[in-house]
Amino acid sequence: MSSIPPEALEALAADIGEAVYIDVAKWHLYLNDAKLHTQLAAQLYPLVEGDRLSEAEITAVLRGMAVPLGGGRNTVPLRDLIPITCERALMQVLADFKDRL
Repeated sequence: MSSIPPEALEALAADIGEAVYIDVAKWHLYLNDAKLHTQLAAQLYPLVEGDRLSEAEITAVLRGMAVPLGGGRNTVPLRDLIPITCERALMQVLADFKDRL
């Protein structure tokens, strides 16, 4: 796998960070505010570049990304923290980003 161009990673991270949020007790914390957008973009970029965008692949990435809670006392998969509407928004962000490549 080649290295990710920094500009592309930043652009994808910005798009993800503005579209996807964590829902906790009906409070919405966008991934850019939670500082999770760049890490998620780095994991998803190879799927975009490799033309492997599928719901199963994206779900696997979301399940594999552990989010620390309570000062690290517990971790929860990112997929368990974002609503289905945000999963759909993420898929759309990735499809739109791929079209711009």
